[in-house]
Order: sequence, then C-alpha cells, then structure tokens
Amino acid sequence: MNTFRNPQGIAAPLAAYSHQAEITGPVRWLVVSGQIGMDPSGKLPEDPIEQLGIALENVTANLEAAGMSHDDLVKLTFYFAGEIDLQRRRQRLGEWLKDLRPCMTVMTVAALATPELRVEVEALACTEDSPATQRSEQQ
Repeated sequence: MNTFRNPQGIAAPLAAYSHQAEITGPVRWLVVSGQIGMDPSGKLPEDPIEQLGIALENVTANLEAAGMSHDDLVKLTFYFAGEIDLQRRRQRLGEWLKDLRPCMTVMTVAALATPELRVEVEALACTEDSPATQRSEQQ
C-alpha cells in the first residue's frame, strides 16, 4: 500500500521524513488544502509554534472527516512566513507525527494570505479503497 523509503546514494533526510513514498493497490486519495493556525472559534495565536499546533490539529480533523488517520499521510508541505525557531518547530512536529515519516517539503516564504498568518500546512493522504468505502461513496 504505502511504502516509505530513503534510497541508498542519496543523503539521509535532514529531519523526520522520507525521500519517497510508493503507493500500490486500489486506493483512495485525500488532498487537504493549506490548513492555517486558526482554531474553530476564529482565534489565531501570535506564536507561530501555537499556529503550527492548530494547523496540525486541522489536518487531523480533515483526515478523520474522510475516515483516515495519520498513518495514511503520504506527503506534507509546510509554509512558514518568516523565521520560526527550528528546534521548537521540529519538537512540535515530532510530537504530532510520532514514528510516521511521510514525504515532506518545508518552505520559508515572504508572506501568507494575511500578515498574521505564520504557518500553513498542506497534506496528501492515501488509504486502501475498500468495498465499504465504495458503497458509501455511491449513496
């Protein structure tokens, strides 16, 4: 189904991610738009690490709404506006990912949609396309 690899002949990943993910079998994909660090009440904390935590919770909520979990994550893309403490960022992400090592891209950008936004996270997930899933989608 989802096999993650770090091929020989390529430098090891710089953090907790994999260089590639191979997807096999009949599958169902979920593409999650960029999630920001705003909670359901509309609160947007100033601290970018708090924003990161909320954005990751929003990714989790999207996965659960599609009947998926962290284990189905294949690729994450992070956009950070301005400098964000690398150690705190890695710690927060590690707490969320645990032992999972999806493919990952991290970018520092000049700005996001509004000046208050410091973090945005996109996700791509893939899971087995079971007959039960196919039946519920047809209804």
